Amino acid sequence: VQLQASGGGLVQPGGSLGLSCAASGSISSVNDMGWYRQAPGKQLELVATMSSGGSTNYADSAKGRFTISRDNGKNMVFLQMNNLKPEDTAVYYCNLQVVPLRYWGQGTLVTVSS
Repeated sequence: VQLQASGGGLVQPGGSLGLSCAASGSISSVNDMGWYRQAPGKQLELVATMSSGGSTNYADSAKGRFTISRDNGKNMVFLQMNNLKPEDTAVYYCNLQVVPLRYWGQGTLVTVSS
């Protein structure tokens, strides 16, 4: 299984950015896909996940600003980020979990700065 993320970049505070991730390979139809991030000097943290059935889980910092969505037919997951803040600056990693296995994408850098 491989995950390919895209969509990172530089954005001003208050701006928006969308991330995409495509999974390829032999993937169970029952899975969780989502996003984690790691800011400089900090630990990896959950941003948002979505099950194949549509259940979502958001970090408190993401609620109300970020929206996760999926295209199950294409094994893709998306993260729409609005009202971005400097503290959202991090490397964002796409994740696919098929219990008990977990797969990671290569990471895409999001920088929020004026």
